[in-house]
Amino acid sequence: MPGGRLSHEDRRHIAAGLAEGLEYAEIARRLARSTSTISREIARNGGPHGYRANRAHQATAWRARRRKATRRPATPTTTTAATATAATTTAATRDRGPETVREFERRFAGMMVQTGLPPMMARVLACLYTSDTGSLTAAELVQRLQVSPASVSKAVNYLEPLEMVKRERDPHDRRDRYLIDEDVWYRAWASSTRSMAMWAATTRHGADVLGRETPAGARLHTTSRFFEHLGHDMAQAAEHWRQALSAR
Repeated sequence: MPGGRLSHEDRRHIAAGLAEGLEYAEIARRLARSTSTISREIARNGGPHGYRANRAHQATAWRARRRKATRRPATPTTTTAATATAATTTAATRDRGPETVREFERRFAGMMVQTGLPPMMARVLACLYTSDTGSLTAAELVQRLQVSPASVSKAVNYLEPLEMVKRERDPHDRRDRYLIDEDVWYRAWASSTRSMAMWAATTRHGADVLGRETPAGARLHTTSRFFEHLGHDMAQAAEHWRQALSAR
């Protein structure tokens, strides 16, 4: 209803409007809402290129439950069932508490560092992953990570060419937002596949230059074949995932 909370169907219309390339004002007009309502909804839930109706609806419901749990006063009870329910609710709240989330962020970033990602880049990626929208501005990243704007900029400039983070400009507040979405690892994997093709082509050329009958040429030829096979397998795996994601 106009002026009330956005429904799941409203969010589906917003996603469809973004896919059509409609301006926020036109989407708002079709839903009989204010433009500011639509702008806030999209900005909170992934931005114009990362907005997904189902994810936005789930994130909004979670935020509402969290606010309600925070405001709800404790109610004395003597029944075993009520006590058990309260204990479960308390445990769930504790599990998703700020310190627990920060601890997971540290652990997640540490794992990425162990597998080769530079520390600041890992921290930015972990921070984006643990935000419900998967989308944060540079200022929000600076605040959450307690680092300088230059550190965030350097991390994003490293992650963007790897296609692990997307940058988009919100047309209404004119700020860059950095986001991840369901396709992030497909794009990163596809980027790695292109790197494998470059390795294969360059080492194949080296083998031809040095002569495949020479030890160095034979070594380069073997390397070229390895990267050709690896790139082929990676491309097939990426396509299989893309089809599975589309079907889902």
